[in-house]
Amino acid sequence: MNSKIESLLSQIHLDSIEQAHQYCLQHGINAKQWVLDTQPIAFDNAGDAYTLGTALALYRHASSAVEAAQILGEGLQAFCKPGSVAQQRQVGLGHGALAARLLSEETQCFAFLAGHESFAAAEGAIKIAQNANKARQTPLTVILNGLGKDAAYLIARINGFTYVQTQFDYDTGELNEVKRRVFGQGERSQILCYGADDVREGVAIMHAAQVDVSITGNSTNPTRFQHPVAGIYKSERYRQGKTYFSVASGGGTGRTLHPDNVAAGPASYGLTDTMGRMHADAQFAGSSSVPAHVAMMGFIGMGNNPMVGASVGLAVAIDQHLNH
Repeated sequence: MNSKIESLLSQIHLDSIEQAHQYCLQHGINAKQWVLDTQPIAFDNAGDAYTLGTALALYRHASSAVEAAQILGEGLQAFCKPGSVAQQRQVGLGHGALAARLLSEETQCFAFLAGHESFAAAEGAIKIAQNANKARQTPLTVILNGLGKDAAYLIARINGFTYVQTQFDYDTGELNEVKRRVFGQGERSQILCYGADDVREGVAIMHAAQVDVSITGNSTNPTRFQHPVAGIYKSERYRQGKTYFSVASGGGTGRTLHPDNVAAGPASYGLTDTMGRMHADAQFAGSSSVPAHVAMMGFIGMGNNPMVGASVGLAVAIDQHLNH
């Protein structure tokens, strides 16, 4: 146990994560189970980190879900290894701040912007859809926007989302909605899943959905879709006098497995990471989906996209317990 974890535990007069777990259970919240319900392959330390953050928020009697999310971030930050990429980027605090932003009324549409539609994005989207609106006055729209219409269709069908088929007119620059296919019921059906043929259509989808905040995924085609989409959308959005908060997930170390990453080994951040820096207001480290890769960056073992869902869901649960 590092000194930062010990320091936060001492603030709530506890000696161990297990005691913090019992403290959370006394308040009817099982943070470890929340983590596993969101991403079943998450590591134990992810459950421990969220347990610490939850205990802190309960002890401090967070006045809202937004405040609870920010306090959760403190617990996550304590699990960043000293000197790591995750610590340098303050990834834990960043996750808390992102969840708080999604629970704020100022944000109306959140996008998982992926190189391809992924199950990790779906895991995060589901938890947000199930919980965010319990703490909001106006509903938050959640979309998935990724490369490939077939992939989007499959992800929507498997998870019970609504598939939105679009057609981009390359002569006029207009995006036309062809049809919608609803595959589920309840909150899941409110998640809109788009598939794009290329960057231009991806940007057009962002405008059509009026995305305020997005998080990129990292995939085998990072240089061909999500980072260009985020960067172009950001410049166009700013010219319209509108705000856009862009989060880059993925990267953080040399990637040698795919030529798109053109990495030079462990000393290189690689092109995935570099392109994220070109548009991101906040940058995370490690995979959007693979727990082991996030852990390699000196953080906890949980994909960045599922973490977004877990952070929002737990913040709402804390708020519901304390203030309702």
